[in-house]
Amino acid sequence: MNTNPIPLTHETEELVGVVRSADILVGIPSFNNAGTIGHVVRAVGAGLAKYFHGHRAVLVNADGGSTDDTPAIVAHTMVDLEPLFISDRQSTLHRIVTPYHGIPGKGSAFRTIFEIARRLKVKACAVVDSDVRSITPEWMELLLHPIIKEGYDYVAPYYRRHKYDGTITNSIAYPLTRALYGQEVRQPIGGDFGFTGELAQHYLEKHVWESDVARFGIDIWMTTEAITSGAKVCQSFLGAKIHDPKDPAADLSSMLRQVVGALFALMEAHAPGWLPVTDSRKVPLFGFQYEVGVEPVNVNVERMVDLFHLGLADLHPIWARMLSEDALDQLSRLRDLPLRDFRIPDSLWAQIIYDAALAHHRNVLPQEHLLKALTPLYLGKTASFVQDSQGLTSAEAEHLIEGLCRTFEKQKEYLVARWPQSHDARDVIGAADARPERSQP
Repeated sequence: MNTNPIPLTHETEELVGVVRSADILVGIPSFNNAGTIGHVVRAVGAGLAKYFHGHRAVLVNADGGSTDDTPAIVAHTMVDLEPLFISDRQSTLHRIVTPYHGIPGKGSAFRTIFEIARRLKVKACAVVDSDVRSITPEWMELLLHPIIKEGYDYVAPYYRRHKYDGTITNSIAYPLTRALYGQEVRQPIGGDFGFTGELAQHYLEKHVWESDVARFGIDIWMTTEAITSGAKVCQSFLGAKIHDPKDPAADLSSMLRQVVGALFALMEAHAPGWLPVTDSRKVPLFGFQYEVGVEPVNVNVERMVDLFHLGLADLHPIWARMLSEDALDQLSRLRDLPLRDFRIPDSLWAQIIYDAALAHHRNVLPQEHLLKALTPLYLGKTASFVQDSQGLTSAEAEHLIEGLCRTFEKQKEYLVARWPQSHDARDVIGAADARPERSQP
């Protein structure tokens, strides 16, 4: 167990000493977000003042060395409280703007936020992205109220998103997490979370901070650690998640490797917990659900299918090592289909992901090669989803994602039957340091 304090800069140490203690901490990791972070700070400040004005609160900006004015904007942005009609405006929102140390990435920023939360002995924490344009003051109530008033330990976000936004979540992270751990957390890598001070301490004690988790795998790691530690988990409806959406075919290979790599590493650490899980259950959802306008996401189905076919031609030897003969045979049959008929069925996709997880577990390929080889397959599945959901609203397309999740659950037996029951400690997320806790399905 890692109990040593994380080093902070001298200036940050002094600021923490001035604040001394707090009830609530809101963390904002940042890197060159001058265009959006002022709005985020105003929303956070207004939300804390409106909904938690009787609590001592601190805002922590953990910055990755921005070369624009991001830290200065956080430090000096004014929060307009006049429209809130708050009678008690005596409490000040304390701000700590600090660089973080360690591997560059969001995870290292979170580690600094967790350490400051530990030192200030806070009861409730939230973290929000620095580039989200749709944040409102109500997000603070939705992320913190279940922690402070309802006895929950972890609050995952629940967004309304365009049907083609978040395709890694829709096709891999959500179905796989749900099938493995038995809890229907719709946005396990959403980026905006609430959690207790005790859970922040739990995160700090894990030996992950020199791994890829410290770069970009932090969101799925936090959600999975919360579930598998037995934390009481809920979700809050935050409305729209408006950021800078991308074409699912454009530059997502890196993100795919990071997310799937973290998912597979977590499977290694928590196998004793997920192997017995046979079904999933709903997770409580706070907040009033309503329809919101979402920004369009442009997709290029032809390009995605072309990249799939290129992978089928060039990566066949690698796919042959990581996939079953049956899966490879089904993929080969897609070679001559016209574009309008191209589909990777849900059953085949679940088998592909489970085969890849098994190949990762058996170390049949270097991890980076295996994860890179998934990219054309993911693009092929995304193209299938786009073709199946044409003409559907985002809400209607959700039924397709629900069907995919049920397929992952139904075919989980395929994974369990092939997963060695003796657990090794080959993972990179700290299982060698402590026996993994069992999930509570």
